[in-house]
Amino acid sequence: MGGRGIYSFDLTSDLPDILMQKEDFNRQRIIIIMKLSDQIIASKNRIAIPVATYPGMELTGARVIDIVTNADQQVAAQIALRKECHAEFLLSAMDLSLEAEAFGAEVRMSDDEIPTVIGRLISTKEQAESLKIPKPGDKRTQVAIDVVKKLTQVGDGGKVLAGMIGPFSLAGRLFGVSEALVQTAEDPEVIEILLQKVTDFLIEYGRALKDAGAYGMVVAEPAAGLLSPRALGKYSSSYVKQIASALEDKDFSIILHNCAAKVMHLPFALESGVKVHHFGAPMDIVDALSKVPADTVLCGNLDPTASFCQLSREQLIEKTKGLLDATAQYPNFVISSGCDVPPGTPFNNMRAFFNTVEEFNTARA
Repeated sequence: MGGRGIYSFDLTSDLPDILMQKEDFNRQRIIIIMKLSDQIIASKNRIAIPVATYPGMELTGARVIDIVTNADQQVAAQIALRKECHAEFLLSAMDLSLEAEAFGAEVRMSDDEIPTVIGRLISTKEQAESLKIPKPGDKRTQVAIDVVKKLTQVGDGGKVLAGMIGPFSLAGRLFGVSEALVQTAEDPEVIEILLQKVTDFLIEYGRALKDAGAYGMVVAEPAAGLLSPRALGKYSSSYVKQIASALEDKDFSIILHNCAAKVMHLPFALESGVKVHHFGAPMDIVDALSKVPADTVLCGNLDPTASFCQLSREQLIEKTKGLLDATAQYPNFVISSGCDVPPGTPFNNMRAFFNTVEEFNTARA
């Protein structure tokens, strides 16, 4: 099936050739010898890692439903974005319904909207205790594993970042986010049971993504930012720490994403032990950079909708330059979208973002 956009791929025959066409990726091979945080800090250039897979659909003609159900379609969109923008990182799509669906939650899907979890799968302690833990590869988690495998075939030094949901956010999708927030304050036992079960699954799922070839992983924990700072430490960071302890090594890093967190959450987010944190627009990123250790990397935090999607090209360039200038003194900063860039974002804005970062680096050289 051919795409409707600029890049028209026959995904049954063209993709293996596309993956191996190194001449299409005129980027210097990078030999990975350090952890991600160390590489970022040591880099002379400002690195850009926007959370962006869906914008590539404009180039391939895919729909959202194609991206979240078909590994080849998702890979093609990422490769098209990389070719056009010279992106250093290849990311699998942020789809926070995958893991809940594997547990048995009902998911609403449509052609052009990101899937969402419907209703509550768990509402009692007894249900939490009897909840069966799925295996990596169940339901659409296999799509994510296959995407990582195929992206690693590019073989030109591009670094592949897998993605999965965080423990509190997954528990919230199974129990209900509002209900989970209340439960942590009133009777946390059921949430603690659920958190340990989902954490056990996420460790095994993370291992599968790592074994598929991922260089690192974005662990998306947006619901944790709705907790109080201390509750974030107790019900999110302590479980993320289990995941990081099981998965991180010199060749594999976790990026902990929390798009709702503010500066008051920062000390408790650091309790996870993760060295790379990704924050959304609510975080005062300059203030946060002044408060973290020099070996801790912060990423962010241009609003994905208000900046990438709604601003004109010229306005986005100005916004990007402003953030680059404000953070110029901090080598431990990665410029990014504050969350995943939504479908429908003008691709010219993606080009403008990457070009602005490149121009900033050239001016500093």
